[in-house]
Amino acid sequence: MDSQVSGSLPRARRAPVVDMLASYGAKIIGAALGLGNVLIVARVLGPDGRGSVAFVFATTLLVAQLASLGAHWAIPNLGVHDRSLLRVLTGNSVALSLVLGGSAVAVVGLMVRVFPAVGGHVDSGTRWIGLASVPVVILSYCLLMVAQSDYRFGFMNISMLLVPMTTLSVNSILAAVGALSVRSVIVVWVIGQVFGLAVLVWCVHTHVAGFGRPDARVAAKMVGFGIKAHVGQMGMAGTYRLDQWLLGAISGARALGLYSVAVAWAEVLFFLPEAVAMVQRPDFVRASRKEAFRRAATAFRATVLITLVSTAFMVVAAPFLCTTIFGAAYSGSIRDLRILALGGCGIVAIKQLGVVLTTQGKPLLETGAILVALGATALADLLLIPAHADIGASIASTLSYSAGGVAMVVVFVRTLGGQAADLVPRGTELSWVFVKARALARRQPATG
Repeated sequence: MDSQVSGSLPRARRAPVVDMLASYGAKIIGAALGLGNVLIVARVLGPDGRGSVAFVFATTLLVAQLASLGAHWAIPNLGVHDRSLLRVLTGNSVALSLVLGGSAVAVVGLMVRVFPAVGGHVDSGTRWIGLASVPVVILSYCLLMVAQSDYRFGFMNISMLLVPMTTLSVNSILAAVGALSVRSVIVVWVIGQVFGLAVLVWCVHTHVAGFGRPDARVAAKMVGFGIKAHVGQMGMAGTYRLDQWLLGAISGARALGLYSVAVAWAEVLFFLPEAVAMVQRPDFVRASRKEAFRRAATAFRATVLITLVSTAFMVVAAPFLCTTIFGAAYSGSIRDLRILALGGCGIVAIKQLGVVLTTQGKPLLETGAILVALGATALADLLLIPAHADIGASIASTLSYSAGGVAMVVVFVRTLGGQAADLVPRGTELSWVFVKARALARRQPATG
């Protein structure tokens, strides 16, 4: 192993801007590969088939996130402060993923038997194939956090890219030979999840701490901390996935197929704040509140500026992105995408400011702000989807992102003692980006 397991200091890291750019680039590449896969599935299987695939994906990920109990969110906070715990944390991750994941799959199976509508319009065999990957997804969540705690962002990026790489390459072949189906798409996706997990297992085993014996006391700490953040993270997952679940169950696969294409494009706006939050997480654990606020505010202002430009582009380019690329059958996605893009800045606040609260030991405050978004999603979905289908889901999502973003800003400012005005872009962020880029080009560390 090339990393010290004991002690409180991780291996030497690269300049944060390098990791941010690399992680953002990986997300963009992953998005391009993912959109390629969506394109193939959408054109070959049509809106109905695409909707069925989206339903299984949404259901599986929602179940995995719910079943995890948020235990993975405790790993950076525990592992960064006491690196001797890393082996125990990895061992607990394996045990928790099997126990929690297996239990969740059993509960869902029971729910489908009692309430068949919960299973949507997908055959049971295909649905079970997707659900079988729940323990794999939960363990991946945990090991991603272990790698993140040790600044192993390269392994993280490779792991996350393997899923879209696998699905795009294999589905392209299946489409070419006329063998693509809803079930085959789900099977390939599960295989990609396994490949991504294998990279993380290799990273942890050879470069971080390896896998130790599970410890019930540490597991209790993981779950105890995780539950505090879990409600909020489930709220975020619900904000992302509840609309698709309800839309598929209420309006059918075609409406969900149209909406899912718009969502696939709109989620590109989420990648930058996710990359920034991911790279800064271990640093925020170590920072004082004052320093955490300063760093977060600077990154937030820069990300908002970039997101505003990206939003304007997406609104203008929506006809090309939806109809030219996916075909005339998806023309209904244009208005969905334009509406969804307007919630981009709200997501920036939720993603980047929320992680600061959790790393500073205030996960319940992040949870509270996210629950505002979830509440807005649930209410707006139930009011708008029955009458307006995918358009209603789009409006509901944008309203919820915006409401959650405002709530997160208020909580963030009050908790860390800054001023809301410090989060308003003022033009100096362009010079900040230039300084970082110049320092990167010269391979010199940049302060700030």
